[in-house]
Amino acid sequence: MTAFDFSAWIGRRQECHDRISFTLVKRIAATLSEPAPKPDEPLPPLWHWAFFQEPVMAEQLGPDGHPALGDFLPPAHNRNRMWAGSRIEFFQPLRVEAEVTCVSTILNVEEKHGRTGSLLFVTVRHEYFQDGQRALQDDQDIVYREPTPPKLSTADTLAQGQWQEQVEPSATLLFRYSAVTFNGHRIHYDWPYVTETEGYPGLVVHGPLIATLNLRAFTRAHPDARLHRFSFRGVRPLISAQAFSVGGRVTQNGVAQVWAGNAAGVAQLGEIHFSEGTHHDQ
Repeated sequence: MTAFDFSAWIGRRQECHDRISFTLVKRIAATLSEPAPKPDEPLPPLWHWAFFQEPVMAEQLGPDGHPALGDFLPPAHNRNRMWAGSRIEFFQPLRVEAEVTCVSTILNVEEKHGRTGSLLFVTVRHEYFQDGQRALQDDQDIVYREPTPPKLSTADTLAQGQWQEQVEPSATLLFRYSAVTFNGHRIHYDWPYVTETEGYPGLVVHGPLIATLNLRAFTRAHPDARLHRFSFRGVRPLISAQAFSVGGRVTQNGVAQVWAGNAAGVAQLGEIHFSEGTHHDQ
């Protein structure tokens, strides 16, 4: 494959405006079986992923259901897309019905070659501003890989956590999460595509959904904690409707290690930085 110069994409920016609509918040809450926060109340952590999704016409989508690449994101044709992880900083909670601006910047584009072929890593920083102040920063790592058989298990078993929740990832949950996040990626809802084209044994659970459930389990176990940072990375996919657990443990003052997985091994690893005390909305 001829090397492609991606340097022109580094530094590209785009700006998106959205309102944290109470109507959409209620739909997210129903998807996650949560009570919906009311207008002017804090948006729960990571629910921001359902907003700031610029609509794309059907004819502008690629064969995998994602928007065709080469506009804001660099071209990576004939590769499978994965959300590899994020590093999120919480400054103040977004509030329901608030007008928010998201500024996205491509920080880096790098092609690497490994045992499974060529991998294109794209890092995008999303900064969210509310009332003229930065509320949230989310650095996302996106990986585009050449079509290869998916890794479905690991040798790493789940550790024993101080808290743990069981998740049943039904096809309905995956479909509704795709709907509220306006995510057209076909691996999450299109059985013939995900099994015949991409080679998975079933529908793939969204990485950000796993992260959302993982962070929710932490906040349920630590209702007075104030979040400062949360990072996570995917290790392998989880498949519907195979049950998995999310959990973790506090390893030092203000730091918790969290994970998700099942009998086939760890699927996602994360780290939370927090402070104890009054809840302060997050």
